[in-house]
Amino acid sequence: MLSLYRIANVTLIRKMTKRDIKVMGIVNVDDDSYYAPSRVLGSDQAKNRIALLLDEGAGIIDIGACSTRPGSAQPDEEKEWLRLEPVLKMIRPSFGNIMVSIDTYRSTIVEKAADILGNFIVNDISAGEADENMLPVVGNLHLTYIAMHMRGTPQTMQNLCEYGDVTKEVIRYFREFAVKAGNNGIKEYIIDPGFGFAKTVDQNYQLLAQLGQFKSLQRPILAALSRKSMIYKPLDISPEEALPATSALNMVALQNGADILRVHDVKEACQCIAMYNELCYFTK
Repeated sequence: MLSLYRIANVTLIRKMTKRDIKVMGIVNVDDDSYYAPSRVLGSDQAKNRIALLLDEGAGIIDIGACSTRPGSAQPDEEKEWLRLEPVLKMIRPSFGNIMVSIDTYRSTIVEKAADILGNFIVNDISAGEADENMLPVVGNLHLTYIAMHMRGTPQTMQNLCEYGDVTKEVIRYFREFAVKAGNNGIKEYIIDPGFGFAKTVDQNYQLLAQLGQFKSLQRPILAALSRKSMIYKPLDISPEEALPATSALNMVALQNGADILRVHDVKEACQCIAMYNELCYFTK
């Protein structure tokens, strides 16, 4: 029988081997996301989805009002804010100081959101390339920033998939971004390789297999794989059927160094992290 000392020691070691991995739950305040259950219309539906995601274990709630799936039409700034504003105004009174990220590439949206939320994370698919004011605004507001790799726009990106070595080129992109971040006073930022954005299916899997190389950048890594076409196209299934395969790839991402999983299905992602941590105890 294990002594109480040994049991306590094993428990301590298990805690020490666990990485601080966060789950980012997706809330799409629009009607054009590729995965319908993540869509909400209005603050009441958003409130219900946020409550569910938090209950399932989300550490970050990611709210976006612009679909960025390949070929999607982008709403203008006024429409994006019209969708976002009532949801953002509901968050602090309803949920207090939860960690929120806003999925936008417009600096004006960031400024308006800061007036309502105070501190939050900016999740920018363009890494500041879509709006020249984005990086200065984020730096001035002292916000945490997620920089994603993409070429072109959601309308053109799938025609811009020519790389010599996709992993090396995306890492080089983030080394160049580090200079921009420093020049604009951005101290806290996260990198997102941009699975599905200006990459072929094969390039996505190369990035995932070589995700560990991004640790050389010494920044937290976000993996956004959930129900994407890199999963459902090879399997010839719909996004609605892609949860088991998403969990499989999330485990690979964790093993290769991902620090944040951006997902539609928070409960399953948390279970994946729990299983990963069980494995870590025996592999470190």
